[in-house]
Formats: sequence, structure tokens, C-alpha cells
Amino acid sequence: MNKAHYSGKEIANGTVTSPKGFIASGVHTGVKEDNQLDLAILFSKTEAIAAGVFTQNQAMAAPVIISKDVIKNHRLRGVVINSGNANACTGSRGMEDAKAIQAKAAELLNISPDELALASTGVIGLPLPLDNILSGIPEAVSKLSENGGKDAAKGIMTTDTINKEIAVEVEIDNKIVTVAGMAKGSGMIHPNMATMLGFITTDAAVKPEYLQNALQEVTDSTFNMITVDGDTSTNDTVIVLANGKAENHRIDKDHPERDKFFEALQQVSEYLAKSIVRDGEGASKFIEAEARGFKTLSDARKAARTVLSSNLVKTAIFGGDGNWGRMICSLGYSGAPFNMETVELTLGNGQGEMMKVLENGLPLDYDESFVEKILEDNHISIIIEANVGAVSAKGWGCDLTYEYVKINGSYRS
Repeated sequence: MNKAHYSGKEIANGTVTSPKGFIASGVHTGVKEDNQLDLAILFSKTEAIAAGVFTQNQAMAAPVIISKDVIKNHRLRGVVINSGNANACTGSRGMEDAKAIQAKAAELLNISPDELALASTGVIGLPLPLDNILSGIPEAVSKLSENGGKDAAKGIMTTDTINKEIAVEVEIDNKIVTVAGMAKGSGMIHPNMATMLGFITTDAAVKPEYLQNALQEVTDSTFNMITVDGDTSTNDTVIVLANGKAENHRIDKDHPERDKFFEALQQVSEYLAKSIVRDGEGASKFIEAEARGFKTLSDARKAARTVLSSNLVKTAIFGGDGNWGRMICSLGYSGAPFNMETVELTLGNGQGEMMKVLENGLPLDYDESFVEKILEDNHISIIIEANVGAVSAKGWGCDLTYEYVKINGSYRS
């Protein structure tokens, strides 16, 4: 991928409706309390090419099953998303409820039900408050607008504390192409093929096969490289809609400027992925782990994600304890081959302060007080040098705090 010619620019206050031809809304239906928005609709005014990646959790939620089915033909008009209830582990009733939502929204939007994907997030195992959602759909449809992106981003939140949204633009075929996205996620974040919920829109004209392949590749290096708590959700979904309104030549693997589109998709996805872990439940510190010098990309990714997933590493970072032994321990069981006699470990922070603590597999005589100072920052970096190859990968996570336990000890109350 040639990044030298990428010239994407982030749009100030950009939302999922920044690309041409997209409208959205968010409304309160009563599923959540205190007038919080809990139903969102994202809609393209014209047919859009669609791609998606979904959870590999075998306890797959009803909306995921339906969305995986409707996206097979790579044509969609929109997505209906509810928050506050996951509609997971709800059996045949859950499927019937999901189909009722899909049918009601499709009727009011004057489209076929199989042109709508679904997504849900919230408590697992409780029946969906169907009457609330069905009664809220007419309002959500009536409020669809080009200014509805922020309400839609709020309507998909659960324990999130901030909206997660971004839009970037890039020139392709002398046309301005916009790629935008919104996501939700704060806990139960350890994706495999997706994240909690992510929705990406673009007015680029893209061929279906290329869009699906690009989304999968980008997901593997962004959403699949984050972790908050090691739990893979029953509802993980990322969907991309591309409606072609920018009127560029359709992008495929042979398009001379395909890299520009790919990098815009990468920029949006990485921003959303990092936003999820920055907003991790109870998190006080953002952690970036970089695994360098491995033989394969798979090995480097395993190494980074395993270190980030270790509760002992996460609690050490929370406490400002430079316990590098926990990091090497987790590297050792990651499944990524390395030679202990060549491994190096460096700790750093967002201020650019760095300290190498391990070299050639042995601890260095370093300044413990300086490491403590490094770990006081809210942005921590862990750099692992395996020195057995030339491949690197990055992953992102957060610390594990008392507040995380408090939130999840009373999630249903």
C-alpha cells in the first residue's frame, strides 16, 4: 500500500451523513431511561453497495443472523440499530421481533425488508421491548435528515461516554470522495472479525468484491487489534455502505487510485477503533502495543494483542507499575515464536519519553523512578522487539480499573 500519495483530510464535525446521499436519525423509544436516544436509522437515498464483517461468537444475536443474510447480495439501503437490548439468546422470539422491526422500517421507507440490515446492543438474554421500538420507528423515519448523524451516533450508545464519529475526504478521479463512520463500544470489546458496532458510509463508487476485501483487510488491522476486557460480543458488526454519489470511476483492485480510498477507509476505521478503547469502561489510560521484528504478520498481531489482553499487564499500567515481567510472560504464551535471547522491551508515553528495560532477553540497569514517571501519563506505549524477522503490527487497549469492576458488577441494575 503506497501511502505517499494519500492526501485525505478530516472534516471538522464530520458525521456518518457527511458523504453525499446519506441521512440518519436518532430517537428515544423508552428502551433506555432518562430520554436517552435508543433507536437510530442510517439510510442511503439511493441503492448502496454493501460489505460487512460480523462476530464469530457462536451465541450470535438475531440481528447479526439477519444482517449476514441480507448483505449476501451486497446491496442495501440502510441499517436500523437499537441500543439498550442486544436481542441475543432470545430464541425464535428474538428472530421474529427482529424481522418485525425490519418489516416496519422497510414499509415506512418504501423499500423491501431485505434492503435493511439490523443491529442491536445492550443487555443479553432479555426479550426485546418490541412495542417501544415499533412505536418509535415512525418518528425515526420522519426525522431522517442530513443533519441527523450526531443523533444517530448517540442512539447506538450503551455505556459509552462519548460519540464516536469521523469523516474524511480525498480526491479520486478529480472527484471529492467522502468516507465517514460512527461506532459504539466501551465494554465487551475483544473483536474477532469486527467490533461492537461500526457503520461506515461513503459516496465513492466501489465494486462489491473490492469493498468486501478492503473492509476485511482494514478490519484485521484496526477493529481486530483492539481489546478492552477480552470478551467477544454476541453482536459485533461492521457494515460499509457505498452509494456512488461522488461519481468517480468504480474502484476495484485495478483502479489507479484505489490506495487513496483504502487509506481513507483505514483512517476512519483506526480512529473509531482507538476511540472505543479510549472510552473503555472505567479506563484511565490508553495503551498502544507495537510488536516489531516478527517473522509473520500473524505472529506480530498475536504478540501485540496478547500483551494488551493480559489483566496483569492492564492492572500494572493502571497502578503505574513498570512490571515488564508481566509483559514478557504474556508474550511467551501468545503463540508468536520468538527467541528470548534477542527480545527487547521499551516503555514510553504520549510525551515521547521512552525507556528500554530489556535487551537480549535480560533486564537493563534502568531508572525505576523515570519509568514510574512515564507510566503516570494517560497514553502508554509498549514496544516489543523480537528481532527474528521484519514484520510489525500495532494494537490498542486500555488499563483495568476499579471503575470497570463497578460498572460491570451492576450492569443490569
